[in-house]
Amino acid sequence: MQRINLLSPRLANQIAAGEVVERPASVVKELLENSLDAGATQLDVEVEQGGVRQIKIRDNGAGIVKDDLPLALSRHATSKIHTLDDLEAVQSLGFRGEALASISSVSRLLLTSKAKGEQDAWRVEAEGKDMGANVKPASHPEGTCIEVRDLFFNTPARRKFLRTDKTEFNHLSEVVKRLALSRYDVAFRLSHDGKQVYDLRAVTDQMHAEHRLATLLGKSFVQNALAIDVEAAGLRLWGWIGLPTFSRSQADLQYFFVNGRVVKDKLVAHAVRQAYRDVLYNGRHPTFVLYLELDPATVDVNVHPTKHEVRFRDGRLVHDFLFSKIHKVLADVRPEATAELDVVDNAAVSQSITQQDSLTLSNRSPMTPGAMGDVSWMSAASSAPVTSGQVSGQMGVMSQMADFAHQVTSSDVPVSNVNPLTGEVIERAPMYKDGVAEAERSGMPPLGFAIAQLHGIYILSENQHGLIVVDMHAAHERILYEKMKNAFYAKQIVSQPLLVPINISVAQSEADLVEEADEVFSSFGLRVERSGPESIMVREVPVILSQGHVENLVRDVVSDLIMHGTTDILEARSNELMATMACHGSVRANRKLTIAEMNSLLRDMEITERSGQCNHGRPTWTQMTMSELDKLFLRGR
Repeated sequence: MQRINLLSPRLANQIAAGEVVERPASVVKELLENSLDAGATQLDVEVEQGGVRQIKIRDNGAGIVKDDLPLALSRHATSKIHTLDDLEAVQSLGFRGEALASISSVSRLLLTSKAKGEQDAWRVEAEGKDMGANVKPASHPEGTCIEVRDLFFNTPARRKFLRTDKTEFNHLSEVVKRLALSRYDVAFRLSHDGKQVYDLRAVTDQMHAEHRLATLLGKSFVQNALAIDVEAAGLRLWGWIGLPTFSRSQADLQYFFVNGRVVKDKLVAHAVRQAYRDVLYNGRHPTFVLYLELDPATVDVNVHPTKHEVRFRDGRLVHDFLFSKIHKVLADVRPEATAELDVVDNAAVSQSITQQDSLTLSNRSPMTPGAMGDVSWMSAASSAPVTSGQVSGQMGVMSQMADFAHQVTSSDVPVSNVNPLTGEVIERAPMYKDGVAEAERSGMPPLGFAIAQLHGIYILSENQHGLIVVDMHAAHERILYEKMKNAFYAKQIVSQPLLVPINISVAQSEADLVEEADEVFSSFGLRVERSGPESIMVREVPVILSQGHVENLVRDVVSDLIMHGTTDILEARSNELMATMACHGSVRANRKLTIAEMNSLLRDMEITERSGQCNHGRPTWTQMTMSELDKLFLRGR
């Protein structure tokens, strides 16, 4: 057996580099984070051959004093933490003290710096080998400049895993983009092989922040995003969330920051996905740029070498906060808001993005076919509905809902005048019979007034901006679904005892969890008890889910609790069933509606949550403005 030896500093640095320095983008991330921690307000990044040949970063930060330059290239040397208390409440982006040492061990590094208040600048070099740091005088303004050349020149095994220059630069520019989104008060410049890619000026207000968003993520995102800024329980969430219509085929437009640090966290992803569940088409992904601020002591950022992951002290609180706030913002969207979004003149946004604040077209992500920013509510989402056979065995309040759905489709009563539980006709305000005259008296409603029905499928409506086309089945489906949900949860969930309780074998840790999460189960009408060290007993289930596979349901709930600290499985299954009922109960194609019935449907859409999509995430309506119609017929040319 070989003897234990102490690793050489060079080998130890190269091993650390394997964790920290994966590719040129990793180098840029570490160096830019150091510059931001140094208080820089201007960052210039110049790269050649995707960053493999050279990376040069200049900043106007605090700089490094002469005596500290040799230490800057040493392992475990940092100015950002001194005690364990500092580590437990980290507020800086970088703090491990390994980045410069690791980078210098696999490249030729030149560091030049002038500290604020000092008369002279100094330079230190390293070339991937053991050598004493040689500090020399240099000429440089206040701040720091780091040049990294020939990355992995002395580790060819690592270099051969690098991709093409274009691919490496795409990863590198994404890093710059994320940091530019994290700090609007800092100016960023990026050039590649002598060509300018970004030139972003520092901004301090909402309007110019949205201009930076448009530069980095495209104007379509800004035009189809909702601003959010909420606080509760010591947490603050602000930023922008995309309308469900602006979904993507992949999760490539999702940025989440925790105390200014960009992270990819499973808990966060689950909370956002759950908030969009009712309105996003199956297989599509939401878009967002969100910032979470909380006490640094309640989040651990030191769980991964690259610091891409975090761990929250109270994950369930964070999850519920994110879900509830995003869910509410999406639910509060009404046609009047989206109609205005679609007809707003975007010239101000376009003109404000000057040549200095621009992104070269070659580096902009192409829009997917479903991401149509100029068409209202070309929607997305929700899980696949359950089959109609699963509806037949339900009882109690859901049976009443099914009866109600059938009654609506077969009666001549205007579609929104029926109580979802009793079937009684509700008296309501008179319909808009004369659209033009009524508009002159009380103002045009967001979805306007119905003028015709097309092929028994679409309602054509006129509003102040132009023509609106409504899919009457999809729209009525959403209205019924929301009424059913409100009625169901208002009466609270009804439980049904099982004739023969179901015994389920589980791991001991899962049985422990069931005991601790009794309130979670009972809140959804599920009574589960521990029956042994590694077994649990299911005694009651929600009436709405009594015909399903109870054991699989319970196992899914337990799995969700273990993974995320919370669960939405029961609510999701209940909603799927109600969505199916609403689908079968809504008005069908080829049913002729009167003008009064069509206007009634439009008015209900205006007051119904998430009315832009049906239960399966398909759009319910779209707007064609007068300018768009004029273009079709070449008017004004």
